[in-house]
Amino acid sequence: MKVNTQAINFNAEPQLLEFIQKKMNKLELYYDKVIQSEVYLKVEKRSNKLNKIFEAKINIPGDSLVVKKQCKSFEEGTDIAIASLQRQLKKRKEKIRENF
Repeated sequence: MKVNTQAINFNAEPQLLEFIQKKMNKLELYYDKVIQSEVYLKVEKRSNKLNKIFEAKINIPGDSLVVKKQCKSFEEGTDIAIASLQRQLKKRKEKIRENF
């Protein structure tokens, strides 16, 4: 799956981009009709330690799923967001099966 990743307010390390790509590729195990995916990484300038925002948007036929997580690190945000997307994709697939 092609993942368009945009880092806002900073330059993302290649290791981070590779990590995100690897995690996003696993979503195809749950739903194979993903059209496109976009990831936005943002750093907010606050004194709070939870200043990393991971936002993912996945386009599937007829709909799009969006998840936004705020954490201490992008890796943690990625893991939490991917788990949420997995649940949403499983529900979507079950709903489609029920209709047929």
